[in-house]
Amino acid sequence: MLEDNYSDVIAKAMRGHGLSLTMVARRANLLDHELRSFEQGEFSEDVARRVALVLQLKPDALADLPQYEPKQINLVGVNRLILPFGDGQVNAWLIRTDDVVILFDAGESPISCVASLDSIRSLKPDHLFITHAHADHVGGIPSIVARGSVLHGCQIKNAVEMNPGDAVSCGSLTVRAYDLSGHATPALGYQIDGLSQPVFVTGDALFAGSIGGCSSPENYRKALRNLDRVLVCMPDEAVLLPGHGPATTLGEERANNPFI
Repeated sequence: MLEDNYSDVIAKAMRGHGLSLTMVARRANLLDHELRSFEQGEFSEDVARRVALVLQLKPDALADLPQYEPKQINLVGVNRLILPFGDGQVNAWLIRTDDVVILFDAGESPISCVASLDSIRSLKPDHLFITHAHADHVGGIPSIVARGSVLHGCQIKNAVEMNPGDAVSCGSLTVRAYDLSGHATPALGYQIDGLSQPVFVTGDALFAGSIGGCSSPENYRKALRNLDRVLVCMPDEAVLLPGHGPATTLGEERANNPFI
């Protein structure tokens, strides 16, 4: 199930452009009540396409978003830890090879992530990489570090500092950091080299079918610029591991994500 529905996408894009519902309706040649009904669940492909043009989203992708679900990915050594976060969920991603165990993000609760690790008998990640400092991604850090994991991140307390372009060798794998600031600043994405296909941890910068919300038009523009710069040279088969929602591939997001 996707993290965001089409209404969430519209709301994020409106905030990103600094536009009110009335302003979008006027530019899309719609009445306010038509756009409000659309936003509240009365889906229309025609309205979706009109609104997409105003918000600089891909019309076909927004029109098809209610039916979009990325294909299930089963990549050996990659496990999604689905952790509680308020009424929703947040991901941590565990990557295991014969010689190393790496965890990306740590959930909101001090205990939920270690409990999930215990349930799959992976008691001690060798390395813990944090994408950004929002509460739902850092709450489990102390419990994981207490087991001996080396903490990495940008402006994360007690972490080995990582900045865009830095790379860390982790056994047979290499983890390289990229700037994905926008939803949060700073925020890092992590490319993992050494698996059977390219893997990229996006944090909250990119979800299947959506992106992380941004607090201002400036941050929205920054988020889209960074995504474009980082993803442009990656192949379609690259597996994307987001902070919320299912894994996806870059090829599927290029076809189906209204923002990409």
